[in-house]
Amino acid sequence: MARHRTRDGASPGSEHLGKTIQRLRKAYNMSLGDLSEQSGVAKSIISQIERNETNPTIGTVWRLTHALDTTVDEVLKSDTAPNFLEHQTRGGIPVLTSEDGLCTLRIIGALNLVDLFQWYDFEAKPGGVLESEPHNPGSVEHLSVLEGELEVTVDGETRTAGTGETLRYRGDRPHRITNTGNTPAHATMMVSLKVTLVD
Repeated sequence: MARHRTRDGASPGSEHLGKTIQRLRKAYNMSLGDLSEQSGVAKSIISQIERNETNPTIGTVWRLTHALDTTVDEVLKSDTAPNFLEHQTRGGIPVLTSEDGLCTLRIIGALNLVDLFQWYDFEAKPGGVLESEPHNPGSVEHLSVLEGELEVTVDGETRTAGTGETLRYRGDRPHRITNTGNTPAHATMMVSLKVTLVD
């Protein structure tokens, strides 16, 4: 039985195949010629596949996937996942407050990924102090100051960052963020929890 084809000669699903082949080729920084040389498939055929102008045989697909270090199943698998995964409204973002009531942390990272990284919008009024216990071993905290100036103390050592500056420091040691200025400070803060640090 002949395979069903669309008007231009390509079968349903080949558009996904072509896009996947092209995406993988570009991810490996390969030209059409490079892929042709490594797969044994003519450059013109690869170009037609990527433009959804032909319906390749399974043998051709196998040679291309082998050269791209993937499998036939992977490139033929249709990805029907939505483009947008979540829309958090302002009122739906969890808010944490420091003990002195002068610092707020809005949890803007995905809650289902908190074991990997935590992402916050941080605001501190003048004199505000956020004290933190050590996180998991190997954790790194990334603080980017959007407005004002913040002082960070890690295990007794202190650094200061102003507007437009970023500090990265060990999150697996006791640390403190302080607004020592006279104006409010605003920053984004990300904690990566599964990083191996080299001393």
